[in-house]
Amino acid sequence: MTASSRHFVLAAGGTGGHLTPAFALAHELERRGHHVALITDERGAAIPGKPDFLTTHVLPAGRFGKNPLKWIGGIMAVLKGRSMAKRVYENFNPSAVIGFGGYPALPALLGAQAMNIPTVIHEQNAVLGRVNRLMAGRVDAIALSYPAVDRLKAKYEDKTVLVGNPVRPGVLALRDEPFPAFTEDGLFRVLVTGGSQGARVLSEVVPDGLSMLAPALRARLQVTQQCRPEDLEAVRARYAGHDIPAELGSYFEDMAARLADAHLFIGRAGASTIAELTAVGRPAILVPLPIATDDHQAANVREVVKAGGARSIRQHNFTAKELAKQINAMAQRPETLANAAHGAWNCGRPDAAKDLADLIDSFGGADMMDVIRVGSSEKRSAEQVTQAATRETAE
Repeated sequence: MTASSRHFVLAAGGTGGHLTPAFALAHELERRGHHVALITDERGAAIPGKPDFLTTHVLPAGRFGKNPLKWIGGIMAVLKGRSMAKRVYENFNPSAVIGFGGYPALPALLGAQAMNIPTVIHEQNAVLGRVNRLMAGRVDAIALSYPAVDRLKAKYEDKTVLVGNPVRPGVLALRDEPFPAFTEDGLFRVLVTGGSQGARVLSEVVPDGLSMLAPALRARLQVTQQCRPEDLEAVRARYAGHDIPAELGSYFEDMAARLADAHLFIGRAGASTIAELTAVGRPAILVPLPIATDDHQAANVREVVKAGGARSIRQHNFTAKELAKQINAMAQRPETLANAAHGAWNCGRPDAAKDLADLIDSFGGADMMDVIRVGSSEKRSAEQVTQAATRETAE
């Protein structure tokens, strides 16, 4: 698609789950010759992996907990952030503002709407997040990562577009690489991670679970595990006690390369994690975070589990014995693991960044976006999406 250079603003909360797809979209828009800026909070401004070309603006983000007495402070912060966002737009003149969820996206989107700038939200999870729920009726388009998204009202269907969850270019480059050879006498490489800071339950359960594998499988283990810094020595001692070779760290810069080599992934079910697993095609045992808002990680696993690409264990059932049982079932025969890898790969949406950029490109310049999947089978253009949003606003 060719289009004249324009300006776009991405707004996202300060977590990797919000910012990873925002960064992927920024790369695609910059590749097309557009100028991109980011609105986030202090955490987001400091997060690793931010593109060098991405100018960042830090806005106050009001938080709204269960205590109504604290809402006044949250409202004041949102209003201040809205005013600051409007000043950014006056100088930057964006063709559209794209929200990726998280509290910093709220004042950014409200500021854009006050200035009649088109707005789009992208939902990474299989449950519509709080800020996206609040803004769904007011934005011009809603980009989804899953065909079925909980807490999304049916009346917004006409402006929803299924694009997937954009992943890092380095991970996406692995999609056409074959699943690493897994033979009856070769290494069995397991990658364990609980997100940017690891997860204590994985540190406590996984070493013992791997020690209970069938002897022939256990003897071939080669483990890489990301842990919390304070857990490293205890986990190292657990693996040493089981005589299982394991490389441990609190952060791995070359995570894409480690995912490329892995035969099995064990970890949480965050949106970016699942997007990367399905982009590459790696079997997984997923343990949804039980305290995730609206239990969205449990919803995130539905599609890949149904496709046979992963198994899900709720945390209260995540014991060493259950983990060993599931791994034995997946890995005792090479073809079983390879089939699971193919099931995960089939759930991948490798064109997510491109499709989302096509949608964004349709605001403020292009006549029509490329055809993008909507719902389970329909196809709509961004022009139709925008018309539907206009009708919704009028109603």
